[in-house]
This record gives sequence, structure tokens and C-alpha cells, in this order.
Amino acid sequence: MLRNSLGTLSACVLSLGQAYASGFVDDSHADLVMRNYYFDRNYVNATPQAAAREWAQGFILNMRSGFTQGPVGFGLDAQGLLGVRLDSSRARTGTGLLPYSVTTREPADEYSELGLTAKVRASKSELQLGTISTFLPIAFASPTRLLPQTFRGAYLKSQEIDKLTLHVGWLDRINLRDSTDYQKMSVASPNGRFNGAAQSERFTFLGGDYDWSPQLTLKYYHAELADLYRKDFYGFIDTRAMGPGSLKSDFRLFVTGEDGAAKAGTVDNRNAALMLTYSLGAHKLGAGYMQLSGKTGMPYLFGTEPLVITEGSLSSDFLNPKERSWQVRYDYNFVALGLPGLNGMLRYVSGDNIELPKLGGSNLTESEKDIELNYVLQGTPLKGLALRVRNAWYRNDFSAQASHRDDNELRVNVDYTWKLW
Repeated sequence: MLRNSLGTLSACVLSLGQAYASGFVDDSHADLVMRNYYFDRNYVNATPQAAAREWAQGFILNMRSGFTQGPVGFGLDAQGLLGVRLDSSRARTGTGLLPYSVTTREPADEYSELGLTAKVRASKSELQLGTISTFLPIAFASPTRLLPQTFRGAYLKSQEIDKLTLHVGWLDRINLRDSTDYQKMSVASPNGRFNGAAQSERFTFLGGDYDWSPQLTLKYYHAELADLYRKDFYGFIDTRAMGPGSLKSDFRLFVTGEDGAAKAGTVDNRNAALMLTYSLGAHKLGAGYMQLSGKTGMPYLFGTEPLVITEGSLSSDFLNPKERSWQVRYDYNFVALGLPGLNGMLRYVSGDNIELPKLGGSNLTESEKDIELNYVLQGTPLKGLALRVRNAWYRNDFSAQASHRDDNELRVNVDYTWKLW
């Protein structure tokens, strides 16, 4: 009888374990992204470095588990990254594709890392611990080079309240897109806007998106980079029918100031912007305006992308003190000409009223012209193979000591995602 009881108990425990683990395995998936990237930035005027030009091959392995069954589910994600040099030299480093020696500027032959993320799910909330990627207005992990940039910390995403998505996070380290090491966080400081050497070990944020209606989403976020700066973001996206097409209104307001010991120096900025985009069939035509006020430019985490309406600009962020910028943008989907998978974009951005006393004075200007073509292969064994070509022409009237110098830039990347399971 005892033997039978033990056998029954063992079978029950095994069955229960299999039931709890089934979601962990059955809902798992993995893919391998193979990215070939060529970056070529040629400086127009006489500069210490004539060009930043590199070619590299990247491999991004993403493995994501499901969750164990029950009221509280547990899971584990892993991300393996490998970058391999195809072409570079000490005279052409600094593209963000490959790490290089600070003393000799010799680029690495290869670099790799492994990121692990533990996750817990209860009801409509998920907590992540470990390697974190956030794509929020106050912390947008950069995906724009060979390998993605990540953080280390904790990140909670919750949808317990109908129509509201909450985001809460605590980060203590950043892993740059051309690095394998986690390091303390700092403020991006092109053109000497802030003390870029000042570091922080804590970035916290809280905010969310609320779907007021099917057409309108409201956004608010608060973030603090300890002892460097604090930031509030207010925004909305409204999309509604207008005539034969639709109009998208994208409003963004950033309000930033110093935090704690203010180790990065004075921080005082308001950045208000509006982007209007009209869509009609295969066409999209957009126009935007952004204005900065206050004593300084707008701070953001070094190594991340500032999520402003000039996002996607290749050579400048247009976030200098007092800067006013406007842009026009045209997108076209070539499916209308019988070429599905092919899309194009043209954009012109112009900034003026820039105040940089150390780099030429006041009323300075900058501008950028962008052209982009991207094509995703359709209906072949290599379906999903993506080719993206971007070219930019950037000009300013800053002094020779400016971080942003006149340049012509070309980026070409080919991505293919192989779904493993």
C-alpha cells in the first residue's frame, strides 16, 4: 500500500510539474537576426579625422520562454550578441559598429556578450529583471547600429487598468551598442552642452499611455538620472479621418531640470514640438516644428536615442540651446506601383537660433537632408530579407571645435531573421 501511495504521489508531482512547465516550453520561441552593416561618414572640411568608415557582421540570438502555469508565472529570456569586423582601421573608427582601444584606436576583431532576463507575470502585469530594453520617450534603447544597446535593472509593465499601460523602471547600468561591458550612466553632451564625464548609478522612471479613444492616446512620463537631471514628458498622438485620407497629430513636450548635486552642470530646458502627417493611399506628407527654450539644450541618456520629432536624423539631434527647427518629410509605399515591400522617404530638417557661445556664438544654424529606401523581399525562400539604404547631407556654421561637423553619410544594412522555433 505504501509503495502504491508513493507511486501515486510521484505521478501527481510529476504531472503537476509538467503542467506548470508546459507554458514555459510550449510558448517559447527563438530567432537569429543576421545583420550586415556598412557605415560611411565623410567629413567635408579639414578635420582631425577625415572619415568614420567601417563594415561589420552582426548576429543577434533572441531566445524567449513562455511562462509557467498558475496565478504567478515565471520565465527566462536570453540574448546572445556577436559582432565581427569585416573592414576598419585606426583612422576610421568611431562609427558605433565596433569597439576600439582608447589609447591606440585599434578596432576589435570581434566582440560578444550574453544577456539574461528573468521575468514574472501575474494577471496583466509583467516584471523583468536583468538585461532590459526600454523604448520609451524618456529612455529609448538605441537599435540603430550593428548590435542593440541595453540596460541592467528592473522594469514593470502593467495593463491592469482598462485602456492604461503603466511603465515603472529602475536602471543602474547601461551597455552601449559597441561595447560588451555595463557601465555607469551619463548625459549625452554633443557640442559641450553638459559635463559628459559626470556619472550616475540610478535612473528611475514612471509613466504610461492612456487610450482616451480609438483615435487619441495620451502620454506622461517622469524620469530622474540621479544627481544629473530630471525630466517630465507630456504628449499625445491623435489619428483621425480627414477627407479621403487621415491626419496624424503627434505632440511632444519635454521639461528638464537639474537633479540632486547637478554633477552634469546647469540643466534648464523646455522642448515643445508638433508633427502633422497626412496619409493618402501610398503617400504620406509630414511637417513638423520643434522649439527649445531655457538656458541649456535638452539632456538625454548617453548612448540612447532622443525620442523627439527629428528622430531618425543621421547626423544631428537638433537639441542645442534655444534651437528652433522645422522639417518636411515625404514617404511613399511602392506597392502602388506593383512593388510590394519597397518603401522610400525624403526629409529636410533645418535648425536656427542656436546659442553656442564656445562654438561660434549665437544665431547659429544647421540643416540635414535625408533619403532612404528599404526593401523587404516577398514570397521567396528568403522572404523577410530586408535591405535598407540611407544617405544624409549635414551642414552647420559652428566652429571647428563642434562635435557635429559638416558631413556626408551613407548607411547600408541587410537584415535577415531566421526563426528557429
